[in-house]
Amino acid sequence: MTLAHAHHGTAVDPGLAGLVTAAAAVLAAVLYASAAARLRRRGDAWPRWRDASFTAGGAGLAWAAVGPLPGGPFTAHMVQHLIVGMTTPLLLVLARPLTLVLRALAPGAGRRGLLALAHSGGAGWLLFPPLAALLDVGVLWLLYRTGLFATLQHLPWLHPMVHTHVLAAGLLFTFAVCQLDPVHCRWSLAVRGTTLLAAGAAHTVLAKSIYAAEPPGTAFTAADLHTGAQVMYYGGDLVEAALAIVLASSWYAATGRAHMRRRRADPHLRQQAVPRVPAGP
Repeated sequence: MTLAHAHHGTAVDPGLAGLVTAAAAVLAAVLYASAAARLRRRGDAWPRWRDASFTAGGAGLAWAAVGPLPGGPFTAHMVQHLIVGMTTPLLLVLARPLTLVLRALAPGAGRRGLLALAHSGGAGWLLFPPLAALLDVGVLWLLYRTGLFATLQHLPWLHPMVHTHVLAAGLLFTFAVCQLDPVHCRWSLAVRGTTLLAAGAAHTVLAKSIYAAEPPGTAFTAADLHTGAQVMYYGGDLVEAALAIVLASSWYAATGRAHMRRRRADPHLRQQAVPRVPAGP
């Protein structure tokens, strides 16, 4: 994936990395849809909105890789950053791909190996929300507040590496905050919520700093720089608000399940839950 997008949204050659990224996104969406269809054929329930969410995430990633993006060079880059690092990860994680794979795989070594990896201590610590936030937002500070971004303009071969990291870090952070798929180490709501607030604040401050001063060593027009910073600021707020809604919804569902378990375990609560029908005449 490259940042090669001309002014007024005219796309130039995306390069081999962009084409590979787009092809991989389309292939992943096809594989997801096939696995979901397999579940439904055998009678298992799998919401179709998850198919739509994963497909939208894959389509967004493909468009960011090869499609024409709006605005000048920096604005186009920020649109790309918003899609690759924030919107696509949210759409993919909402689709619960790990759960789908585990349910679609037949019992055997492959399924056992994937479960062992998901339940491993290494995966648990990698999904520690503050660490995931540091790998995600922390690297963005390094990218835009040092000379690294200017270096990318002269070394195009670094673009795929940086964008791969942005996508992977965005997926890791979103997965760690939402925790919708089955993993062994599930961090508390307080840890995840506090991390989301801190990461959102860091992202907001970074966008404001870019609005005030361009990345060191670069020379974008003021209009392009300000529009790109606003895309980062407002777009980031929208995605983070969506993450907060997912977090609150999962907390509400978990609280409801815990209450039902307590009700089933306590005979007194069970009796209270059954309405008394008045005796007839």
